[in-house]
Amino acid sequence: MAFSNGNDSGTPMSEINVTPLVDVMLVLLIIFMITAPLMSHKTKVELPQANYETRDTENTPPTPPITIAVTEEGRYFFNDEPVTRELLESRLSVEAQKVPQPSVNIRGDKTVRYRFINDVVNIAQAQGMRQVGFVATRERN
Repeated sequence: MAFSNGNDSGTPMSEINVTPLVDVMLVLLIIFMITAPLMSHKTKVELPQANYETRDTENTPPTPPITIAVTEEGRYFFNDEPVTRELLESRLSVEAQKVPQPSVNIRGDKTVRYRFINDVVNIAQAQGMRQVGFVATRERN
């Protein structure tokens, strides 16, 4: 059963009528827009409130930074005191527990090999130190 397109030739119409398709799609869209928010089940959790007034950051004195010096031979100095690798690890682990945590400044000799500096950085990070930096002298013009 074919319908004619209105001319006298009596040939069937070759275009699809999309009006019913659009109607069905709009109804489905409305149904999904209404039901989608109902399908999301959220667990109610009461989050704790942060109390910023009790923190005394202004009264806490700033901690002096830790200085680790590395010589060309690979010797370590913790605040200008010679230490071994094991003693350096233990002292940094103690310093990492302090609140606020001090920063670590690494001073390397001009001709020190990079592996010694890298070793100190890895030790400091392994012990939990968050602020590790390097000390250098400025070039003069």
